[in-house]
Amino acid sequence: MAPGRPVARSFAGARELERGDLLDAPVHWPRPSVLEQGLGALKGVGPKTAEAAAEAGIRTVGDLLFHVPRRHRDLRIRQLGDLQPGETATVSVEVQGSQPRPFRKGRLRMVSVKVGDGSGHVRATWFNQPWVASRLTQGTQLLLTGKYSGKGFAVREWEITSGGGEEERPDGLVPLHGATESIRAQQIREWVAQAVEWAPNAIEGLPSEMRARRHLSSLGDALRAVHFPEAADEVDAARRRLGFEELFLHQALLASRKRAHRTARPAPRFGKPGELVGRWLESLPFEPTGDQLKVFDEIEGDLDAGQPMQRLLMGEVGSGKTVVALYSMLRALEAGYQATLMAPTETLAEQHAITLGNLLAEEAIPFALLTGATPAATRRRALDQLASGELGLILGTHALIEPTVKFARLGLCVVDEQHRFGVGQRRALDGKGVEGTAPHILHMTATPIPRTLSLTEYGDLDTTALHELPAGRQPISTHLVSEEQRGEAFEFLRRQLREGRQAFVVCPLVGESEKVAGKAAAVEAERLRAGELREFRLGLLHGQMHSNDKAEAMRAFAAHETDVLVSTTVIEVGIDVPNATVMVIEGAERFGVSQLHQLRGRVGRGEHPSQCLLFAEEAGETAQRRLQAVAGQSDGFKLAEIDLELRGAGEILGTRQSGLPRFAVAKLPDDGPLLVEAHREVLALLRDHGSLSDPALGPLLDAAHARFGTGAADPIPL
Repeated sequence: MAPGRPVARSFAGARELERGDLLDAPVHWPRPSVLEQGLGALKGVGPKTAEAAAEAGIRTVGDLLFHVPRRHRDLRIRQLGDLQPGETATVSVEVQGSQPRPFRKGRLRMVSVKVGDGSGHVRATWFNQPWVASRLTQGTQLLLTGKYSGKGFAVREWEITSGGGEEERPDGLVPLHGATESIRAQQIREWVAQAVEWAPNAIEGLPSEMRARRHLSSLGDALRAVHFPEAADEVDAARRRLGFEELFLHQALLASRKRAHRTARPAPRFGKPGELVGRWLESLPFEPTGDQLKVFDEIEGDLDAGQPMQRLLMGEVGSGKTVVALYSMLRALEAGYQATLMAPTETLAEQHAITLGNLLAEEAIPFALLTGATPAATRRRALDQLASGELGLILGTHALIEPTVKFARLGLCVVDEQHRFGVGQRRALDGKGVEGTAPHILHMTATPIPRTLSLTEYGDLDTTALHELPAGRQPISTHLVSEEQRGEAFEFLRRQLREGRQAFVVCPLVGESEKVAGKAAAVEAERLRAGELREFRLGLLHGQMHSNDKAEAMRAFAAHETDVLVSTTVIEVGIDVPNATVMVIEGAERFGVSQLHQLRGRVGRGEHPSQCLLFAEEAGETAQRRLQAVAGQSDGFKLAEIDLELRGAGEILGTRQSGLPRFAVAKLPDDGPLLVEAHREVLALLRDHGSLSDPALGPLLDAAHARFGTGAADPIPL
């Protein structure tokens, strides 16, 4: 080999390519616009069919290619006459009986019809799919997969075929695509068979160096293999390659948006901590935890970087997030700026006001509370002082983002339970900063978020977790209580109350409902007053009460003027009554894991051991697993991982407004390790290239925009 001669090697391999190999290599110029065509470009797709496909989220050829099969079926068709009892098989049959009608057998809804092939006939049965009856007309050709019992055929999967030729009876692996009542799986398979010829036009989002290093095939080859593999092992490899790219592109887009937002507008620099913060720290009646001190340092770096802080603070129930929030706000005040804290409910905002009043008692720093219930005169005075700069600190609900609220020098915002606010609401608060600059934002949540979810939902934020609990927090024993144990549980509760303790009783509803079964807080309060707790003083709290009545109910309970507070989940966050040692949750099966954990965190805040009693009415298998997880695990972050496994990424925050990405191929939490790999690759590219727009990285961001439909410069959801 001549010294210095460039060496060409095979893609994703080490074999040196000869001149002849290079000359014979096919030349392909991708045309991404091909995949932007509507489904009408395919044979057999008319306007009505295309409209039905669009309702299922398949609008373009590209959408179709990324509509990957749920799985593949080994479609070696068997004859009915050859089947043995207990055998699972695929058969090609014809409906021979008259059109069936659905019927019930116990709790099962069933459809049964006679089917047959040249070797025999059998009665095929569908379970809990009554709508299939209308499709099973005599003479219809079916492809069925199921279990043969000797007396019948229990259908697990099925599709209508045109029947007749060998081309409709393929052998080997056949893709099973997700279908709808309007579009059959066979139709989708036929469309994909045409579309895969255009797969090489898909934008290669992975840089070539990365593909070679990770031994990954081209995107076009992976798309073909995931639909129509030549061998079973190709499916997993193709799915992993496509899933990795999908997660990688999403992480790249988040990183690009994060960079764009932070460089769009500068943020005020707060300098070093001064005397105000120093005096306040010394005045605290407790020592900050190690986790809190670590967060203080991270926030210091954010506040003096010249770019807007975008930090998410996740904290265990009772881990001291409010102390961190107040530290940040005081840093703004001593630097000559204003600060605000926005909470999603009046109850939580009012509780924050009480907590801040206690924490700032020795400094006597004035602040205001602004909610929908704030009297007009008090509101006008607060707004005037905000606009003039006389008032430096304000707390409130979404009332803070109304157009009439104007700040003189807003430098920092704290958004508590931020996932309960819409994107527009959080952006409106961000827009109230000093003209030409962006305020620093500290997001807080009491819902511990698993890493796999935080990388997708909050990948454009810096994240910090508070695991360590302040000294003096008592352990909370959690028990599942059956109806047979209810009497014993309430006797335990009465003993606690007689010893001077207090308790919460949480119900899932405010009033009775014919549509939704469950304990109603108002009705349950009356029942308990006349029944098990008649010798004690009961209070009532729910979200439909007037603000003054809610405040009075909380005040009376905190002052021990009532022994038991019967409530809805309005007490889920923010309520701090150290003397409360028992949490009773009725209808516990109706709550999610994180919600139960947060409710449980309302007790155990004083010097006495605490108990959480979970009463479940009719809990299914999944609900039982949730309740058992809460009873057996006190670590909120570990519970969040369990919750992710049980419910999936889409529901763990308890809200769909959070904008979670819908991945076509990747599945969380199963692909969590793949997500972490993708995240690391993006960080490495940023470290090596400085920007993901570097020409050396090819069309990386173009592919990300095409896949997720969002530009890098789009406003970030705060």
